[in-house]
Amino acid sequence: MSSITGLQGSASAAIAAIQQSNAQVQPELMQEVKLYTTAKERELYDNMADLFAIIQTLNYLEKAYVRDSISPSEYTPACEKLIAQFRTAKSMLKDQVPSIEKFMGDYKLSCPAAYQRLQIGVPATVEHGGTGESTSARNAAVHVAETVQSFITLMDSIKLQMSAVDELHPQLNDLLGSMNKLPSLSADWEGKVNLREWLAKMNAMQASDELTPEQLRQLLFDLEKHHNAFYRSLAS
Repeated sequence: MSSITGLQGSASAAIAAIQQSNAQVQPELMQEVKLYTTAKERELYDNMADLFAIIQTLNYLEKAYVRDSISPSEYTPACEKLIAQFRTAKSMLKDQVPSIEKFMGDYKLSCPAAYQRLQIGVPATVEHGGTGESTSARNAAVHVAETVQSFITLMDSIKLQMSAVDELHPQLNDLLGSMNKLPSLSADWEGKVNLREWLAKMNAMQASDELTPEQLRQLLFDLEKHHNAFYRSLAS
């Protein structure tokens, strides 16, 4: 009985010591920790959370497409929207997020499918084809006309000295999209491969960045070469 009483006394003494210790802790150390203290800091964390969520969502979308859980017609606009949202979110964090690799590494964000898609900058249906559209003779003729027009529009833009990424990237995207609607052009056709490389290069740049005169000259040369090859493929 005395041992139990002794244990109770020891417990009471320990509790009293803890209470006394807590009372001596500095008040500021007992306050709730906040990520932000100003409206500007709160906006920063909100923007980073948006970027994190966009990358995760895109990763899920890519996996769903690979597993055939979503149709190409559903996948393409959803992917385009997420890529556009990513660019907007990243531009708002250009000073805090120098690279997507660093952001994903800092926050242990393992989303390889999303990373690959963001590096390329266009949906898989644009990169590889497979839009699920009809390939009737009438549709094929329309897609040929669209491809020719896209070639001419982009080449004319370069000749008019347009050099900003946000001016050329959409046109290049449209061109590759038109080409992918033609089953006669395989995914590994030289023109497609080269245009995908240009898309990836522009996608790694800021919208306001400009291609150098050397890059513009090379891009125009590549376009003219692929344009001529495209015409030859129609005659074969």
